[in-house]
Amino acid sequence: MVALPLAALVLSGCTVPTFGVQPGATTSSKSVYHLWVGFTIGALVIGVFVLLLIAYAVLRYRRKDDSIPRQVQYHLPLEWTYVIIPILIVFGLFAATLVVENKELANPKTDVTIDVNAFQWGWKFTYPGTNAVVVGQTTDAPTMVMPVDTNVHISLTSTDVIHGFYVRAFNFSRYALPGVDNQFTFNAVRTGTFFGQCTQLCGLYHSLMFFNVKVVSKSDYQAWLAQQNNAGAAQAAATVNQQQTNTYVPTKPTSGSGVK
Repeated sequence: MVALPLAALVLSGCTVPTFGVQPGATTSSKSVYHLWVGFTIGALVIGVFVLLLIAYAVLRYRRKDDSIPRQVQYHLPLEWTYVIIPILIVFGLFAATLVVENKELANPKTDVTIDVNAFQWGWKFTYPGTNAVVVGQTTDAPTMVMPVDTNVHISLTSTDVIHGFYVRAFNFSRYALPGVDNQFTFNAVRTGTFFGQCTQLCGLYHSLMFFNVKVVSKSDYQAWLAQQNNAGAAQAAATVNQQQTNTYVPTKPTSGSGVK
């Protein structure tokens, strides 16, 4: 009886002690991780307790002869116990979930904003107020750069169909919907490069719709922004010069001019 749930746990590939979820690289994702682990451990404890009660009832009250066992109709203290305790457990789980959900949905004020646009089949990261724009699609996975220990406001949209913005290390997934601006905030607690992907079947190259989130120090982030601004300014100047060259029309020589 005990071997069956243990076999299910082993065959499911559930890792211990994380139970299949990432420890979290943001403040909210760490809260999600702790909530998940707490739920799982609580479920295991209750499951083992229930299995022990079932095993006790099976062994203690198994049929031994044809006589009818003593019948007991009521046991009010026991009945109140197994009604009140589950209710308290449900209230506790609800309260813990509410606290974590509020952290996940919070949008504190911040000076760092990134506009994320999903399209078939790639991603575009725009940094308002700067010249920084990162675009990539299919085999060219773009990288969204953000500072560590900073509230980063994300504005998520879609150009065409429904996409899914998912960062595994952040324990976070959100729809990118056409005509809808989904907004949320990340606060990364450690640096590194984290894998992201689209999680909604969005067409032919959905399986190649990847991206990365690179969390760097605040100074490195400012240096990266300055580099992007300089590159953007140089590109804009080159574009203007090219347009002026293409539109230049030489003046026609006046009469009497020329080399004698």
